[in-house]
Amino acid sequence: MRIQTVCILGGTGFVGRQIANRLANTPIRIKVLTRRRERNRHLLPIPNLELVEANIHDPAELAHQLEGVDAVINLVAILNESSKPGRGFETVHVELVEKLLEACQTAGVRRLLHMSALGAAVDGPSRYQQTKGEGERLALAANGDDLAVTVFKPSVVFGAADGFLNTFAGMLKLAPVMPLPTPNAKFQPVYVDDVAAAFEHSLTDRRTFGRTYELGGPNVYTLETLVRYVARLLGLKRAIIGLPDGLSRLQGRILQRFPGKPYTYDNYLSSQVDNVCSHNGLPELGVHPTSLEAVAPGYLGAGKSRDRYDEWRRDAGRHSE
Repeated sequence: MRIQTVCILGGTGFVGRQIANRLANTPIRIKVLTRRRERNRHLLPIPNLELVEANIHDPAELAHQLEGVDAVINLVAILNESSKPGRGFETVHVELVEKLLEACQTAGVRRLLHMSALGAAVDGPSRYQQTKGEGERLALAANGDDLAVTVFKPSVVFGAADGFLNTFAGMLKLAPVMPLPTPNAKFQPVYVDDVAAAFEHSLTDRRTFGRTYELGGPNVYTLETLVRYVARLLGLKRAIIGLPDGLSRLQGRILQRFPGKPYTYDNYLSSQVDNVCSHNGLPELGVHPTSLEAVAPGYLGAGKSRDRYDEWRRDAGRHSE
């Protein structure tokens, strides 16, 4: 299969930017659809990348944007539902996939790479997992002669701009005591560039057609172990208190009412399923899993934090002049 143009939905996000950077080293043209082009102009220096403002939830507009595209990478997802209309799990994880599959058929797109998640299942305990599972099911069911589909199910993804370890780092900096829900929940963190490499390597590989690949790092950790590791990297002494099940549930119900929803009851339900690969697909895709310890110190280490603090101070001084 010859791929000349790839359209990325969710291409302005953490994983999307990494995939775009990888594809920029190939002859492939990259088209990234975004709701707000001006907000994402930092992507424009990436070679061969076209940034297009579009409403991907409009079926006609989506089909129009996919004209002349050989492959689509769908990374669109939300971790928590928003109060804004059209930002619910069903809309983003299921209805968008239905619209995308129809648009691919209309525009003649022959290749789809779909990002699901470890734990995604139509019978999962949380709405996040259920809707991700349904979107995954729809994508795989569309695999055939007209559209070759591959699904990826990563564990939590880490890297310099991640929303996982960096979130805990921010919380640890704010308070001397950290109550931690579901401390024994298990994760197999996977490096963002390994995920991007899996997408790149499978793009034209016929052996991946109709397949699902779980993606994880080389090691499994409990949530408490990860948070304590982040605290050590930051050089912070913090009291990290693992909450029992009842208090974890309660914290989810309380914090989901806070601005930004730092933790929700649906997050609690998702944590009841270990985020661990039954079979890690990275080696099969020619990717050697990168360890957390090889990367995280570079962007979370105490020295890096001091460097960032000094930089913020310099910026504040310039702005006050």
